Amino acid sequence: MEKNGITLFGEKMLNIIKNSKKILILFFFIIIFLIIQTPIITAQDYYAKLEITIDKSGFVDIDGLSNYPGLITEDTQMYTYKNQDLWLLNITKEGNFSDFIYYITFPRYTKIKYIKATGFDGIEEESGRLIISGSGSNEKLSIYIKYEIGNINSKEEKSIYNIILEFFITCIFFLATFLVYFLYKDKKSKSFNDNKSEFNFKGLNKRQKNIVNLLVKSKRALTQKEIQKELGLPKASVSRNIHSLEVKGIVEIEKSGMSNLIRLKKP
Repeated sequence: MEKNGITLFGEKMLNIIKNSKKILILFFFIIIFLIIQTPIITAQDYYAKLEITIDKSGFVDIDGLSNYPGLITEDTQMYTYKNQDLWLLNITKEGNFSDFIYYITFPRYTKIKYIKATGFDGIEEESGRLIISGSGSNEKLSIYIKYEIGNINSKEEKSIYNIILEFFITCIFFLATFLVYFLYKDKKSKSFNDNKSEFNFKGLNKRQKNIVNLLVKSKRALTQKEIQKELGLPKASVSRNIHSLEVKGIVEIEKSGMSNLIRLKKP
């Protein structure tokens, strides 16, 4: 009986040792797998700051900054599809975007029929064109929009006579403005224009020029909220135009707590 007990004890010990080896080997392979997978997961994080413009023929320009391969492009129809009078815009990118912001400008007379987009913020109108904006973090970028481009109403069509008349009225207005400017400008306007001349306003829209002028006049960095309050513009419009100025190298954005400080870059 004593010999059988020793034998049984020995067999149990051998089984424990064998099972321990299996557990250690399994644990070792799990650690190696996690180490290998970690850089792959990190590599899937993308960012995007995009200005998307669509023309009436469905051609898409995507400008801005992104590390997603092939996302920045121009004159492509790979993202649009037309079914009779209804257009479909579909920009869907797999992978995790740690941070993204987008502004989509549609042709004039566009009517939005359906929107399903990650980070959708809202719709505004500027110069007769609809602009959809959105932003988000730690999710994939997916933009799915159905829209329709309407025709110019017959009441909006102008005769040659009206066009010529408007042309002469516009010329007279600009001529009068030009004369008044040179007759009544003062030292303050001279000083302001001297500072403003350091910046190239070519290619900027009216709101972007107003933002630059406000920064020149303030002579300090301003928060986005201060710019919005001073110019009386919507939040999405201020954010979009500041982003455009940043891409063009005119302003720089600095994080300050919960706010962004916007300042002019030196020429």
